[in-house]
Amino acid sequence: MALLSSLHPKLQDHLYSMAHSMHILSPIQKSSLAALRVCSQLSQSFVRAGLALGACLTVLGLVACSPKPLSFNGVDITGADSGRTLAWTGANGQVQQLKDLRGRVALVFFGYSQCPDVCPTSLTELKEIKESLGQQGQKVQVIFITVDPERDTPEVLKAYVANFGDDIISISPEPEQLKAWAKEFNIYYDRVNGPTPTSYTMEHTAGYYIYDTQARLRLFSRYGTPKEALSADIQTLLKDAKS
Repeated sequence: MALLSSLHPKLQDHLYSMAHSMHILSPIQKSSLAALRVCSQLSQSFVRAGLALGACLTVLGLVACSPKPLSFNGVDITGADSGRTLAWTGANGQVQQLKDLRGRVALVFFGYSQCPDVCPTSLTELKEIKESLGQQGQKVQVIFITVDPERDTPEVLKAYVANFGDDIISISPEPEQLKAWAKEFNIYYDRVNGPTPTSYTMEHTAGYYIYDTQARLRLFSRYGTPKEALSADIQTLLKDAKS
């Protein structure tokens, strides 16, 4: 705010109009920029040209780094930071994060291996989508996180997801880590007891958190979204990576 308010009023107006005309700011960013503009207009102070130039470059840099708006069938949540603490041990024994998947569209799904319908249906659809994309399907990465780590040991979960593809990343977190990720992703899960101690089921949020090829969270696709619509969103992100 201090940098923006130090600019000459005419330069402030120019930067504000330019950023809006480029149509690359999210609604939140537009609101923030508008607020900064109002605050800056309250100040009549001036700074040396060097500082003014630095302020211009800072503002333009922030605008340039923002993901350009895209049209999705799912819920656009560009700017959300869910997944920042997500980590798992890869096949090479090294700890990996979403940033290590740059170049691929990643879909994060919470479920469990004994899920009777939602999970197998969702994973089957993703398998079909990847197959329909041909070579591009290799750039789609599914990450399956269990909400039932008590029964879904790493070995059990790995064997389960292998039924839907040999490249699916399966994560069986510790209970406390699962709680933290559930809060971070704003998902719900709860145990529903059955007739025996081991025959319980799990209620859970069903849907995909989808990241673009730069490991930025872009949208949430609810369970029940037509397969064609989900495929179209994935293709939109893959095409955007080429532009």
